[in-house]
Amino acid sequence: MELQTMVTMLAEGFLKSVAIFSLTLLGSLPLGLLVAFGRMSKFKPLQWIVKFYISVMRGTPLMLQLMVVFFGPHYLLGIQTGSNYRFVAVIIGFVLNYAAYFAEIYRGGIESMSVGQYEAAEIMGYSKAHTFVRIILPQVIKRILPSITNEMITLVKDTSLAFAISYAEMFTLAKKIASSQSTLMPFVIAGVFYFIFNYVVAFIMERVEKKMSYYR
Repeated sequence: MELQTMVTMLAEGFLKSVAIFSLTLLGSLPLGLLVAFGRMSKFKPLQWIVKFYISVMRGTPLMLQLMVVFFGPHYLLGIQTGSNYRFVAVIIGFVLNYAAYFAEIYRGGIESMSVGQYEAAEIMGYSKAHTFVRIILPQVIKRILPSITNEMITLVKDTSLAFAISYAEMFTLAKKIASSQSTLMPFVIAGVFYFIFNYVVAFIMERVEKKMSYYR
């Protein structure tokens, strides 16, 4: 197989990896905030349920979670899934997993805020919702950006775990090509793609951090 053909095939797989990355962030970042609210809720049953969810997501391998999401509907519920469900299962598994991690990051950021800011906002006539959205949340985002960046970089590499349910993203394609051609070159090319992807993510997040430096 020619090098150009190999790069083209892996580039197609790379786009699938980017899709997993993007959709996971779109789903897990807002869901993580909701989970964080549940984790901090004063309603104990809700708090226990959320704590259990976070514990399961962080205490079991993502690969296992993907298998449960993919095979579960058929073996546990007897539901027949279509051919497109493989990609859907990947996104569901990734979103549920990363939402748990983002929830704990959000919680740490929110609980680190001074109570005095809430009290000052209340004296000025702000509602709790207004206080959180306009005053607290921007500062929380600034504080948790390094942790969010680390999770995003991990997510770039974790997209390769989609191979667990035979979804043909870049790493899966690299393995297939390497096996059929008896060469390590696909892994080298895939490694370059992953490195560039991570570099771009880190560069963008660094720019975002600088933009929010006025909260210091």
